[in-house]
Amino acid sequence: MAEVKIPAEARTEFGKGAARRVRRANLVPAVVYGHGADPRHVTVPGHELLLALRTPNVLISLQIDGGSELVIPKAVQRDPLKGFIEHVDLLAVKRGEKVTVEVPVATEGELAPGGNLLEHVLNTLSVEAEATHIPEAFTVSVEGLEAGASILAKDVTLPKGTSLVTEEDAVVIQVVSAQAEAEEPAEGEGEGEAAAEAPAADES
Repeated sequence: MAEVKIPAEARTEFGKGAARRVRRANLVPAVVYGHGADPRHVTVPGHELLLALRTPNVLISLQIDGGSELVIPKAVQRDPLKGFIEHVDLLAVKRGEKVTVEVPVATEGELAPGGNLLEHVLNTLSVEAEATHIPEAFTVSVEGLEAGASILAKDVTLPKGTSLVTEEDAVVIQVVSAQAEAEEPAEGEGEGEAAAEAPAADES
């Protein structure tokens, strides 16, 4: 995974007012922690951070105080309405160091004919990998799978140096019969029908 260089500056003002001023300057408040050191408060350019975060578990080289430090994003807070980044927690890492991360699971291929449905039970897998070699995603083939088929965590092929943290027998993807899905009554549907069939109470 390539490193993305992002400049950072130490942050000395705190509180909601200071955070608003930072965001008005198109910067994002961030906290760098890890390796037993005290958390460090910095600001990073909002646009550059937004572009970097398009890659899951992106490896960021923070350019700060004339040096650089490798970090990966661990928690991102976004505005619920506008979607812009309000705050980010960054974990300091070292080359060769193992970290536990969530990696997205993608699918490829077509199910067997029959109009069955593909259900993603888990959208990510928790794995341990070297901080500088974190997989961007795991791609699983669903070609020809029929209703009732499932793919477990242990069935997903992991690259060398990556080990599974998610329980091996956890279901990641399963194929659901379209007919069974259609026959399943909606929640509360039976109760509504029963109520409609019941005779009206005598109000006299």
